[in-house]
Amino acid sequence: MGTIVLDGDRQVKVVLRRSSRARRMSLRVSRLDGRVTLTLPNRVPASEGQAFVEEKRDWILSQVEAQVPQQALRLGALVPFLGTELELVPGAGRSARLNGQVLEVPGDEAMVPTRVKAFLKVQAQTRLRAASDYYARVLGVSYGRISIRDTRSRWGSCTSDGNLMYSWRLVMAPEAVLNYVAAHEVAHRLEMNHSERFWAQVARACPEYETHRQWLRVHGHGLHAWRFEVD
Repeated sequence: MGTIVLDGDRQVKVVLRRSSRARRMSLRVSRLDGRVTLTLPNRVPASEGQAFVEEKRDWILSQVEAQVPQQALRLGALVPFLGTELELVPGAGRSARLNGQVLEVPGDEAMVPTRVKAFLKVQAQTRLRAASDYYARVLGVSYGRISIRDTRSRWGSCTSDGNLMYSWRLVMAPEAVLNYVAAHEVAHRLEMNHSERFWAQVARACPEYETHRQWLRVHGHGLHAWRFEVD
């Protein structure tokens, strides 16, 4: 791994990734967060990668500009939560606390992103476990452990031994969408594929799954626009 910086009016960092399977250079701009990745075959020198990036400068900038703007966390912001919005206001104590339609965030404003992220992760863990339990009962299956991560390329996964993984950012989506993802992953306990049989199991657990799946396709990248890093 390495980086190439594309200088100009807007500086863009390009992540360099080596791949033994790649046969040619390729560029990808993530729809989720605008990250630019250059994949290079092992035999291609980095200098050629740099030249390739410069050649594709206009395309890269146009793709980056098309991404959803990054949303910074600060007091007064409205943060999506289960299909509604929470206003971030000053609070007391040591952790963020939900109070109606506001989220009370204590401490210095510089810690707002960290404390809001901690709140969302706890909420995601609780709600995704409850949803997984529910759909496991509906489908008559069991599962292993649940892990909550900040994944970029998928909203959830199910391993062959039944462990489930979810993106905690799902808690910023409507609750029905969060529930659909849980139904989707639990259904993999019956079908470890995306065959017609699999989707029939998803429909059995979540009849309106197509609506929620489409919501993620249209709006999911917006959930990744929120920045929780402390500058």
